[in-house]
Formats: sequence, C-alpha cells, structure tokens
Amino acid sequence: MKTQVTFRHMKSRQDLQDAAIESAEKFDKFLDGITHTGVEFIADSLNTVEFTVHAQGSVLKVTGDSDDFHKSLHEASDKMIRQLRKKKTKQEKPKSSNVFMVF
Repeated sequence: MKTQVTFRHMKSRQDLQDAAIESAEKFDKFLDGITHTGVEFIADSLNTVEFTVHAQGSVLKVTGDSDDFHKSLHEASDKMIRQLRKKKTKQEKPKSSNVFMVF
C-alpha cells in the first residue's frame, strides 16, 4: 500500500507524518486490497485531517477536525476503520437467492 501525506496551509511536521503513516498502515488489517491511502492535514479555523483510501475499485473518504491535529487524526482514523469494517462485512455476506417455489 502506498501512503501519501500532504500538509495544507502549514509547514510539514515529522511527528504528524509518522503518526499518519502508522495510522494508515493499520487499515490493511480491516480490508484487503487497499492500493493507496492519502492523508491531508489542513490548518484552517479548525485543524482538519482527511483520509482518502482507494480499495477494490472504491474510494472511501473521511474527515476529522478538532483543536489539535493528533485528536483529529485519531477521530478520522476511527471513522475510516468503521467504514472499512462495513465494506468488508458487505462483501462477506452471501447474497440471498431469488428462487421462488410454486406448487
């Protein structure tokens, strides 16, 4: 999996970059086939972190914002894990057959 970390309206910080890469690496546990993960740190009125995950032909996107980038990163990471679990659960459910019996 390839991970890209971007900083918008702020200087690059190594501690945030390391934490973002560590969070993104955990996503592989929840869904196979993740090809690319993007992490954006955006410094506006709120400190926003945005995850974009490309997996199995789908793009999943979440944001987390708070007064601290580490809190925002944790919030966005938790949201992405929930989405990945949901996607995996949908894939594993067998489709019911549409067979009708007529007597």
